[in-house]
Amino acid sequence: MKILVVSGSEVRDLLGYDECADVLRAALAARARGEVHQPPRTVIQPGQPAGLMALMPAYWPGTDPAYGLKAICIFPGNPAIGLDAHQGVVVLSSTRTGEPLAILNASAITEIRTAAASAVATGLLARPDATELAIIGTGVQARAHLLAISGSRPLTAIRVAGRHPARAIEFASQLQPLVRTPVIACVSAREAVAGAGIIVTATSATEPVLRRDWLAPGTHVNAVGACLPHARELDTATMADAVLFADSRESVRSEAGDYLLALADGAIGPDHVRAEIGELLTGEAAGRVNDQVITVFESLGIAVEDLAAVLAERGEHEQARAALNEAVTLYESFNARWDIRRADSRLRPYGIRRGVRSRPGPRATSGWDALTPTEVRIAAMVAGGAATPDIARGMFLSRRTVQ
Repeated sequence: MKILVVSGSEVRDLLGYDECADVLRAALAARARGEVHQPPRTVIQPGQPAGLMALMPAYWPGTDPAYGLKAICIFPGNPAIGLDAHQGVVVLSSTRTGEPLAILNASAITEIRTAAASAVATGLLARPDATELAIIGTGVQARAHLLAISGSRPLTAIRVAGRHPARAIEFASQLQPLVRTPVIACVSAREAVAGAGIIVTATSATEPVLRRDWLAPGTHVNAVGACLPHARELDTATMADAVLFADSRESVRSEAGDYLLALADGAIGPDHVRAEIGELLTGEAAGRVNDQVITVFESLGIAVEDLAAVLAERGEHEQARAALNEAVTLYESFNARWDIRRADSRLRPYGIRRGVRSRPGPRATSGWDALTPTEVRIAAMVAGGAATPDIARGMFLSRRTVQ
């Protein structure tokens, strides 16, 4: 039995936000149609240590039926020591034998699919003319949401604020080279959200970081950070005035502090969630009804999103792997009949020049490890854009399967 093992960096390089958003639309719509088997997540929170573990299983009988299980630990103090607050693995298992097929880094999967889900929700709920994005938070999810949403619609400005203004400045300078839209660091959340049509709250706060009187009519909010009953990012007035949407009603009613604390305040009722995103995708429910209402997407993350992202990642990986194997065959052919002019003529269409060798003549190979950086670059080109040179090199040198 072989198990594919995919690291966080490999997930990030092979799974794009747009591709992930596409598979999430299919998965959420399938869930709305009752085609997905997904029990509520199990959370273990003993109190000490100061973290929790969540187990999130799902089965999706789509075109590529699979079982998926995410085991994720959340440690809010991790960012202070340079780690993602989310740590864990996602296991993909065969529906024929139950054998594990792949193990993927859950931090990267969570990072990408959470932001991709918000991009899907933003496309469904934000005003078409909303072009200013405000992000409260400067961590992993803030970065992911900036990239995912800016890649899904035209924006004219991106403003960011965090607990520490200096960190917001650093964040903006790091992200600016990655997007064309100006990224502006603000000294406060209130300054960042002023006039913004789209807002993301991606913090570890337990008290509100966003207040109703800061919001312009027609604003859409993606509430991402508060995933525990005692924690909230939005104040009660925002929840009371907003039209609320969710990835899962059941999850919101049992886990979302934004919802539960407003419910405890008597400001909203138990049926405050208008619809799930999957129901908007299938046409079962309506989203935004006019340009004046405030909409909130309460994002808690559900197991089928992880499963869909894993299936997409596995498909990208297999596509790149097949193309790279083709490149190996190509280079073994070159090495068997070393002809400088022939090699150069084959490489020239890819815009790659032959690397300098220590001496001419045939070169013995021992498989993937014998490929030079130039050959790896060609492999990436042969992959037709499915892999960058760095990923191609990693795929050749690491042999990402274990017996």
